[in-house]
Amino acid sequence: MASLSFSSVGKRFSDGTLALSRVDLEVKDGEFLVLVGPSGCGKSTLLRSAAGLETLTQGRIAIGGKDVTDLGPGDRDIAMVFQNYALYPHMDVFENMAFGLGQRKVPKDIIRQKVEQAARTLDLTPYLRKRPGSLSGGQRQRVAMGRAIVRDPQCFLMDEPLSNLDAKLRVQMRAELKLLNASLGVTTLYVTHDQVEAMTMGDRVAVLKPVTEESESNLQQCAAPRELYENPVNLFVAGFIGSPAMNFFKARPVRQDGALGCVIAGTDMVLPLTAAQAAVRRYLAKSIDRELILGVRPEAFLYPNPSPGGLSSEVLMTEMTGADAYVFFDLKGEQSNRITARIDPRFLPERGAPLTMGVDMDRAHFFDPETGLALRS
Repeated sequence: MASLSFSSVGKRFSDGTLALSRVDLEVKDGEFLVLVGPSGCGKSTLLRSAAGLETLTQGRIAIGGKDVTDLGPGDRDIAMVFQNYALYPHMDVFENMAFGLGQRKVPKDIIRQKVEQAARTLDLTPYLRKRPGSLSGGQRQRVAMGRAIVRDPQCFLMDEPLSNLDAKLRVQMRAELKLLNASLGVTTLYVTHDQVEAMTMGDRVAVLKPVTEESESNLQQCAAPRELYENPVNLFVAGFIGSPAMNFFKARPVRQDGALGCVIAGTDMVLPLTAAQAAVRRYLAKSIDRELILGVRPEAFLYPNPSPGGLSSEVLMTEMTGADAYVFFDLKGEQSNRITARIDPRFLPERGAPLTMGVDMDRAHFFDPETGLALRS
């Protein structure tokens, strides 16, 4: 086991595309860290740079405190698990798992011991003499994992390893991978485009975004999943993390009869704040009549609405998912926002019905519209 660190990492491709800029990140010894972000944000490039498959244009990479920036892939003591499994179809499971060790001239008795031990860990013992073509997607992914495990590497690098699986199997494999990592304790850098997968698997999650200028950094925030969800540092992280996504409104703080509230821009709708809520958001009192961005997660809506004030509209569409239900509605006026609220399915309204939706202001987020940064007390 070893830490994996990136120091001021940058990568510009020969066609001029800026893939990475000013990335400073450390994967701690034994940590499972997930890279997540939209297409083009540099997450796979960062992973491939750690593997030695991409050459950096600036910055350094260290594994276990040793600078490996200029070392080839075979000299970095890492194991990579690919999206497409990369198994040899003409070899059986045992041979696929043993291949890398054989290339390193490891004695045959040691190879057998390591492969059989990994097979027991991954529940692959009955399949050791089967070829990949006769296995399910989940079994093939476990074979690819087994091939990495027998190496006893310092780090695992995983490039969207579950993306080719169906939805049900992907959920099952998420749990298996997380349990496996906990039992092995190997430092793991994991790439996914699925933010639900990132939040359920990562000890910490690093959110990246595409950049166009070398003065910017791809890395927006790196934190534990709960911290990332409850305290996003900016609009990008707030909008990317969460499913369904956070709703955003233009709003301005106002004082009415001595109390603080937020008027939704372009409407006469007011979201009142209690004295306690205003006290922990002192910046609101300093921003009277200044336009801010209000962020509300779907579960922070109140329906039926037990408090005064709120958002008035009509039900555009509903979705029932079983334990939860979702209501979609528009705000009339200059914003024309499409809003998603999660509610108790017992109170699911009819399409076209009038709607008054409150907001739990204890769970509201405010952002500076100019910088995009979250406002803190």
